[in-house]
Amino acid sequence: MNDAGAIDAHLESWRAEVRAWLATVLPRRSAAARVWGEGDPDLAVFRSLSHDEEVALLDKVRAYRRARFDAGYGALTLPAEFGGAGLSSVYSVAFGEEEHAFDVPLSTEIISVTTGLVGSAVSVFGTPEQRERFARAFQRTDLLCCQMFSEPGAGSDLAGLATRAVRDGDEWVVDGQKIWTSQAQFADYGFLLARTDPDVVKQAGITAFLVPMDNPGIEVRPIRQMSGPASFNEVFFTAAYIPDSLRVGEPGEGWKVANATLGFERSSSGSGHRRKGGNVEDVLALARQLGATSDPLLRQRLADLVVRTTLQSATVERVARATTAGARPGAAASLGKLISSDNLVRIGDVATDLLGARIAADTGEWGTFAWTDHVLGAPGYRLAGGTDEIQRNIIAERVLGLPAEHRADRAPFSSMPKT
Repeated sequence: MNDAGAIDAHLESWRAEVRAWLATVLPRRSAAARVWGEGDPDLAVFRSLSHDEEVALLDKVRAYRRARFDAGYGALTLPAEFGGAGLSSVYSVAFGEEEHAFDVPLSTEIISVTTGLVGSAVSVFGTPEQRERFARAFQRTDLLCCQMFSEPGAGSDLAGLATRAVRDGDEWVVDGQKIWTSQAQFADYGFLLARTDPDVVKQAGITAFLVPMDNPGIEVRPIRQMSGPASFNEVFFTAAYIPDSLRVGEPGEGWKVANATLGFERSSSGSGHRRKGGNVEDVLALARQLGATSDPLLRQRLADLVVRTTLQSATVERVARATTAGARPGAAASLGKLISSDNLVRIGDVATDLLGARIAADTGEWGTFAWTDHVLGAPGYRLAGGTDEIQRNIIAERVLGLPAEHRADRAPFSSMPKT
């Protein structure tokens, strides 16, 4: 048996072990197709829940994540020396496929950030003391952590962040503002990027920190979204003192830490295993219910959605296979993220055209006005995990080999004009 055959054989055996374990902790998902008019349409990209409902959901998800971690499935792709299983991304994809047959508690943004992004970043870049204190607690969701990268004045230019951290003995004093911080109100810690040296080029003067969210210098303010929920937040820092022991990586290495973390994020954003809004099956069911499937132009658009959804799944699989061979996800992860966000918008566009006025006013008909949650939420996913424009730049420069954009920001950050 060649190496590829041995890997496939081991993967199938491992899948059987996963299925057996899942059957001990979760009920099986009903094999019956969704019946029009039954249950919750569940078409929201960002769910609108009360505070108590969010707490209850988090408790349910965390109970499952702890059981999953304790069974050895909590950090599949993390190297063994960092506390993970040391498996390739193929196993992570396979685990998600096996989970699909079971009634897995719906995940949330802060769970994904804590386990997939911050937990991995601390495991890779943290000190031995930080790994001992935080890595397992994050991967197991004993502690929750939000991600504080984006700022109002930086936009897509993450390296242009202006939140300052100034060294004061064994502490750092932080002043500034972050925005679009998902579920910060439930976080024990925040994963912060701050500018620690303004006199070097902008990418070189950034440092990463873990910040206790109960710090008296931190204020969290919710942002009400047009789709209804307030899962995003602004976070303000006013003379917030952070011990140097919570610095992740060396001073000035924040850009390196951020790029690795965003690589984790783009890979997970395009994975397709967690339901976000309506999918191609939902819009097909809508077209059938409305008796619109005989329209040749609509049939062409529906076929296009099916093809794009298949391409999204194939891209995820291709990234996983490449990672197995030792390649980094890199720009391919950006392609998966771009396809995922584009599909969400395209699905919403087709649903909107099908429904006409019924998407603007609730007639009480099941599965119609519910598409409003999808349509209003889908544009936000073009921003989450790195904007579509940034993903296109990465693909253009690193995949297609097109000339890089002109960079006019090679001067020290302190000398650059501020907008």
